[in-house]
Amino acid sequence: MSFRTATSVIGVLLVLVYVVGSGLWVNTGDSWYGNLNRPSWQPPSFIFGLIWPYNFIVLGIAAYAVSQRASKPIAMTYMLFFALSVFTALLWAYQFYRPHNFTVAAIALTSTAVLTVPMSVILFTISLPLALAVVPYQVWVAVAASLSWGYRALN
Repeated sequence: MSFRTATSVIGVLLVLVYVVGSGLWVNTGDSWYGNLNRPSWQPPSFIFGLIWPYNFIVLGIAAYAVSQRASKPIAMTYMLFFALSVFTALLWAYQFYRPHNFTVAAIALTSTAVLTVPMSVILFTISLPLALAVVPYQVWVAVAASLSWGYRALN
């Protein structure tokens, strides 16, 4: 298997892990979540249902594009930051929804937002349209991190 093929597979697998992990741990339908005090800047619930499919698709396309267009060191760097961002995003989901550890959850999601910065820098060297397509994900995780800190303060 070539490096580009292997890196493409890794990128797609990271997206799948992100999708499945989020599906396993995020639960907004139970009474615990429903009874939380919400930050005033939380978007309406339907926005979550729209943005996440978009984010997952764009992240998959971006990982594939990087694996096909970037040099080996750049592609490996991107995948490392992507893997770390998926790990911290899933750490947030687990900590927030399972043991309800708001502090660790907020730190994890803030880390996710920070980890998207080098990913975006790399994407801007690969494809301007693709980099711009990933900007909503960056904005989303930054807003989500602020929400996580808001939940921590209010609950």
